[in-house]
Amino acid sequence: MVADFKVFLKGVRISPRKARLVVDLVRGKQVQEALDVLKLTQKRTAPVLAKMISSGIANARNTATVDVDNLVVAEVMVDEGPTIKRFLPRAQGRATPIRKRTSHISVKLREI
Repeated sequence: MVADFKVFLKGVRISPRKARLVVDLVRGKQVQEALDVLKLTQKRTAPVLAKMISSGIANARNTATVDVDNLVVAEVMVDEGPTIKRFLPRAQGRATPIRKRTSHISVKLREI
């Protein structure tokens, strides 16, 4: 039986496009290797994703008898969340729209 352990994080104030750069680094890797890669990655998404993977490991330990060394990051998806809209004042009474994008990140760990 293949066990899946899911972790979701919604409304992260990171652009989905930037988050996908980090997510692509760890997809399909062993859990420990993924955490090592994220520790050395200098992007804002890296600590968030590392914490999510650690949460998935803890979930796997507490809910089932799983060997953590056999866990793999099976699926990682970054979807677009709600966009916060703001305006920046410009010259001559004009305003420029600013879109503060958010992400929904989901991680699925699978035992191999």
